[in-house]
Amino acid sequence: MSITAARKSEIIADNARGAGDTGSAEVQVAILSERIANLTEHFKTHKKDNHSRRGLLKLVSQRRRLLDHLNKTDSARYTAIVSKLGLRR
Repeated sequence: MSITAARKSEIIADNARGAGDTGSAEVQVAILSERIANLTEHFKTHKKDNHSRRGLLKLVSQRRRLLDHLNKTDSARYTAIVSKLGLRR
C-alpha cells in the first residue's frame, strides 16, 4: 500500500522545481497522488476496509487543499501539475 523509497525519490526527481527540492507543492501533490492511486487499487480487492478508506479521504482532502493553494498563488504552476498528473480539475 505504501510507496517504496526508490519510487518516492523518482517522483521527487520528476516533479522537483530545482535541485534539493523535496517539499514544494508540486512534489507533495505528486506523492499524494501516488499514494491515492495505490490505495484505490487496494480497495478493488478489499472492499470492506473502512479504516483505510478514511485515510484515503484524508489524503484526497490534503491534495485538494494543496492544489487550491497552488491555484491561488500561481495558476501557471497549478495548470502544469494538473496536466502532468492527469488530474481532472
